Amino acid sequence: MFGINRRVVTIIFGVLALVFIVGSVLLFTPRGSSQSKGKVEFTVNGRPVYELDLQRAEQNDPILSTNPTGLLKNLAMVNFGERFVLTTALLQDSSRIRVSGAELNKELDSIKERFGLKDRKEYDKFLAQIGYTDSQLRDELRDQIRLNKRIQEIQDKAQPTEAEMRLYFTLYKDQYKSEDRVQARQIVVDDQKLATDLYNQAKNGADFADLAKKNSKLNADQGGALGAQAGKSDPGPVTRIVFPNVVADAVFKLKDGGITPPIEAGGRYYIVKVEKFIPAGDTTFEEVKDRVKADAQKVKAQGALEAYIDELRKTTQVKWSEGSPYKFEDPVVAKVGDSNILLSEVTQAVFSNPQVPQLLQQGLGELAVQFFMPQTLEQLVTREVVVQAAQKLGQPFFGSKSDIANQAQLWQTKDIAVSDSEAKAYYDKNIANFTTPASANVQAVNFKKDDKAKAEAFRAAALKGGKLDDLAKANGGTVQDFGTVNPGSMPPIPNRLVFLTKGSFPKGPLGEVSDVVKLDDGSYQVLIVNNRVAEAVKPFDSVKDQAMAQALAQKRSEAARKWVDDLRKNAKVENDLEKVLKALTPAKPEAKPSGEQKPSATPGSSPTTPATPGNNAPASGSSTPAKP
Repeated sequence: MFGINRRVVTIIFGVLALVFIVGSVLLFTPRGSSQSKGKVEFTVNGRPVYELDLQRAEQNDPILSTNPTGLLKNLAMVNFGERFVLTTALLQDSSRIRVSGAELNKELDSIKERFGLKDRKEYDKFLAQIGYTDSQLRDELRDQIRLNKRIQEIQDKAQPTEAEMRLYFTLYKDQYKSEDRVQARQIVVDDQKLATDLYNQAKNGADFADLAKKNSKLNADQGGALGAQAGKSDPGPVTRIVFPNVVADAVFKLKDGGITPPIEAGGRYYIVKVEKFIPAGDTTFEEVKDRVKADAQKVKAQGALEAYIDELRKTTQVKWSEGSPYKFEDPVVAKVGDSNILLSEVTQAVFSNPQVPQLLQQGLGELAVQFFMPQTLEQLVTREVVVQAAQKLGQPFFGSKSDIANQAQLWQTKDIAVSDSEAKAYYDKNIANFTTPASANVQAVNFKKDDKAKAEAFRAAALKGGKLDDLAKANGGTVQDFGTVNPGSMPPIPNRLVFLTKGSFPKGPLGEVSDVVKLDDGSYQVLIVNNRVAEAVKPFDSVKDQAMAQALAQKRSEAARKWVDDLRKNAKVENDLEKVLKALTPAKPEAKPSGEQKPSATPGSSPTTPATPGNNAPASGSSTPAKP
């Protein structure tokens, strides 16, 4: 369900992020005068929305553009209508924001660069293709900039309080733990013989700082001190990142201090003296307050945007024109206590799932409805149940509803701990988590279907030695470098030969050389294998901290799940999804007796339209959200 690391925190229903897409009606489609846009279908806070505006927006809607039918089409119209109205309202709300000429030109230059419009002629051609004038395009860009600035304005005002930051630190304390660090000096030289000589001098008592000053290619002025302040020569705490990986591996094994032998990395030789090892540990709030504030502000900003859009949804006034087929329904599909969950909240979450458009393209839209709609509603209901419970815990939870639900679960399980025996039991049960997989560096030399003899000749030559590329070329083969691989990362035949066959291949100067093998397509291959490392299980003592953390995450996850399950059992929930979907499902035409002529549709007629957004009752019968 979730772990103690915030990056992997998800409550049981997952993270349902805000799916409202701003700018969804800022489309590169022709704009004309009100006379050419058809009739006014409805108004949003008094602003007219024309027939042609809606038709263009529908054509660019990712769901409606797939031409769904039946219930799926009606759900897509609910989703489309909600987004269209909210976007229109948001644009109205942001209209007061000033946009400078420089800001507008920057966005316009970005478009020109994106489409490769190098001169005025190409730009004019581009405008003609999209049906815009320069002035119209600038108007659209100005609206988009205003909208983005309004959102930024809302989020910037959402600053976390001291109490919220301290709570955030308490809940996500592990992500602020310090790493293992060392206070150390290093000597870096280009010559291996010199490196060996300097190492021996240091081991025999020579002053390491003095050796570094006289010989090191790096940090010489500071006596090889790492992490030292400017003008100082005392080492400061540093993490692994300051060293090449192979050097860091050796350095951080010296937990009692000491000097590493010369280690080659990137063509240079490193000698490191560890003066003090500082193990990873907890930090105080004051030590990481700036980091906590930045992280908490992002969470609170998302919550502020969610609250803003919820308020916009409640206050936006939509007035339908007489006879307009566009009367988007948004019925209540579930109640949790006194809180309602609207159909549009479910459709927005469902249609933002990347799997859904793929299913639609495959003609499996009904499957998306049957599976994702109930599942998503359950997630939203569970989230609302947890959010309502969070309000009773007396803590300053903040952010979006999903953030608040996550925080409440972390708070409920913050005092859970694991013992050494529990960590060991987890280690034994999940040994794969603590196993280093086998690895090898693999190159393949490939030969055509009729070149088995050439492959055999290459293999014989490779066992004697030489340059791989030259030997392959001389025998008509081509070299394929797989690099360092683990089991399962190569095609089946070489994977089986390297990792699933016992023993190793005969070894020559180039490394292990496999037999000539025939591939599935009839061609031939010889493998060259080096640096073969067997699978290894890490001892418990070496991964105890890791096992403790994973065992704790699992234990807290189980406890949180039980808490949420108990909340669900006691919550007052009404789920009307099935009833709403039934009301939105078009009735099947009645079968006509044999020989009876079926009446033709009346041109221009439209089906009965469902209720308006303010009506929470499901539409009756087979009402369908219609469009022109």
